Amino acid sequence: MVERIIVYGLIDGGIYALLAVGFTLIFGVARIINLAHTAFYMLAAYLILTFANSLGLPLVLSVILSIIAVTIVGVFSYKLVIDPVRGHETTILIVTIALAMVIQETIANPSIGYGGGFQGVPSLISGYTKILGTKVLYQQILTFGVVLIILLGTWALLMKTRLGIAIRSTAQDREVANLMGINVTRTGMITMAISVALAAIAGALVAPLQVLGPHMWMHPLVMVLAVVVLGGLGSIKGSLLGAFILGFAETMVVVLVPTGAYLKGAVALAVMLVVILIRPQGLFGISFEEER
Repeated sequence: MVERIIVYGLIDGGIYALLAVGFTLIFGVARIINLAHTAFYMLAAYLILTFANSLGLPLVLSVILSIIAVTIVGVFSYKLVIDPVRGHETTILIVTIALAMVIQETIANPSIGYGGGFQGVPSLISGYTKILGTKVLYQQILTFGVVLIILLGTWALLMKTRLGIAIRSTAQDREVANLMGINVTRTGMITMAISVALAAIAGALVAPLQVLGPHMWMHPLVMVLAVVVLGGLGSIKGSLLGAFILGFAETMVVVLVPTGAYLKGAVALAVMLVVILIRPQGLFGISFEEER
């Protein structure tokens, strides 16, 4: 039982970590709370179906093309819809949730999308093995391996490259970064591309592991918001830790109380609320904006 919690908690936490890091990046750089973030995650999963089933492309190529296509859609959405209202926080919330609903309704429309029914994506790799006595699909192992590689790659990008310096500088102080010669507008767009690409990768990885539906973006959005609040707004380290904390919390409910699995989200959010009551700024957040 403990082994199942460890194995499945790592997988769930890894997916939440990919989503939360992308969400935190765009919030830190552009101060955008992108409520359409997990809609891009869903779009990537459905585009795999489109490329593989409708166009007959190989599954691996379909995954790659879906990630690229969603990233392009995300960048155009940022440029055309989000950036013009970037200075108005309330408007951004409305615009991004409207964007998410457009994606949802497009997918749910039977004429141009897949309708309201459920869909499935075949696994990239079949079979299973046993780890710590727990049956684990090779697809799940692949998912966790890719998550680790992407997270390490993101860390290297942020810490070891000139682009990473520009992103971190813009996140710390946009005006000072601009005075230092950093093109903050271009940095924001690149960060949006990275953010959406991380969401798309998460969607591509999770597609073979669960049933697809036009509302599958809603629960991950709630969990991502809980993760970033738990970890501390703008803190990538906090997002990583918060993702695995809530991932394990959900897994424990499913494993220990199978009949109450529908409560897994509520329990995870309760964990977040307890931490916030003790530490309102989150695990690695700051108390006041002036301290940034």
